[in-house]
Amino acid sequence: MTDPIVTRFAPSPTGFLHIGGARTALFNWLYARGRAGRMLLRIEDTDRERSTREAIDAILDGLKWLGLDWDGDVIYQFSRAARHREVVEELLAAGRAYRCYATPEELAAMREKARAEGRTRLYDGLWRDRDPAEAPSGMKPTIRLRAPLTGETVIEDQVQGRVVWQNEHLDDLVLLRGDGTPTYMLAVVVDDHDMGVTHIIRGDDHLINAARQKQIYDALEWPIPSMAHIPLIHGPDGSKLSKRHGALGVDAYRALGYLPAALRNYLVRLGWSHGDQEIFSTDEMIKAFDLSGVGRSAARFDFAKLENLNGHYIRNSDDQSLVTQLEDVLDHLPGGAEVKARLNDTTRAQLLKAMPSLKERAKTLIELIDGAYFIFAERPLQLDAKAAALLTPENRALIAKLRAALETVAPWSAETTEAAMRAYAEANNLKLGAVAQPLRAALTGRTTSPGIFDVLAVLGREECLGRLADQASG
Repeated sequence: MTDPIVTRFAPSPTGFLHIGGARTALFNWLYARGRAGRMLLRIEDTDRERSTREAIDAILDGLKWLGLDWDGDVIYQFSRAARHREVVEELLAAGRAYRCYATPEELAAMREKARAEGRTRLYDGLWRDRDPAEAPSGMKPTIRLRAPLTGETVIEDQVQGRVVWQNEHLDDLVLLRGDGTPTYMLAVVVDDHDMGVTHIIRGDDHLINAARQKQIYDALEWPIPSMAHIPLIHGPDGSKLSKRHGALGVDAYRALGYLPAALRNYLVRLGWSHGDQEIFSTDEMIKAFDLSGVGRSAARFDFAKLENLNGHYIRNSDDQSLVTQLEDVLDHLPGGAEVKARLNDTTRAQLLKAMPSLKERAKTLIELIDGAYFIFAERPLQLDAKAAALLTPENRALIAKLRAALETVAPWSAETTEAAMRAYAEANNLKLGAVAQPLRAALTGRTTSPGIFDVLAVLGREECLGRLADQASG
């Protein structure tokens, strides 16, 4: 029987959960869930100056919103510092690490010399075989790995293939700083080993770290997890992803009105393919996802594609679920506070009733709110410039007559109000558009909205007659 699959998502809490991190978390989650495995969450908070509670909360919140759950408790790397130091003591005892007393000035000179000579190995091994008795008094040493000087370090990567580094180019990396704090390189190896991680799936910007971490695994005689380094996400033009391309936090996508299911679906297709399939339910993703489908070249972020996909998810969402999702994110959406203030049983029911026509026109929840503006608008309506221009004195007089024609309609529905307006138009030799447009402006304050008879049905008899009275004259 094979060991259970264990993946991990290990972000540094120095900022929000960015889109690349969200995709890494998704790939780890899918790989584990599709193989009855576990995905662990580790917060790599060893950088005490830059790690913040706000960033940790933003990461946890972003993962929850995306629907990516993790197994067990969140592990905080900094809290394991004693264990990291214990491992370094073992390496020192085995002669696989050593104390380095090089001063900052000596290190700077070494780096400068190495760069001038075009060498990537910046540390020259000054204290590698030196007698610690020569150490300057009172100086706290760093602890360095006694890395191999010859031969190769090889990673058999599930995405990148076989990757080889010549050991002569790799430094004796620092494991413990002079103040006794463990370095990221060491902490990652110890934590992954202790947590039983079997598969490391992360961005290919960590590929050089893999070589250094492999040397630590070898020194400790620990088995190395399977590694997969996935290409980074680039902008549509192929350049490094920037904020204008979409290098935003997951919370920003929520505020832009994207559905978590749509963002999940979009992210899974960034760098991974499964035939020609574009739309995946969560279950389909879990069943289909495999590292063999991840390409080696950078994925390109495309906002238009994300927006179209989001529109597809909105159109195919259950109406009540959309109302619920809309309510859940009102605090994060522009204009959401005003809508929240006016949410009550009546407006909720109207929103639900309007949803079939609203969702056909919207690609984001912001557009959905915008389309539902007429439900939450307060009387007397503020008219936008186009609606104000349309409501000429003649059209205001027409509104009064249309109101009179609608007053007698019973029962009130899209069908009965449409029949009444068609009858009025015919009797007065008018085209239906000449009736519908002023009606739309008076009822919604705009010249675009869902179908006008849907608007009449959603708002109800009393509200419609009130709004028409506000705008009528004559």
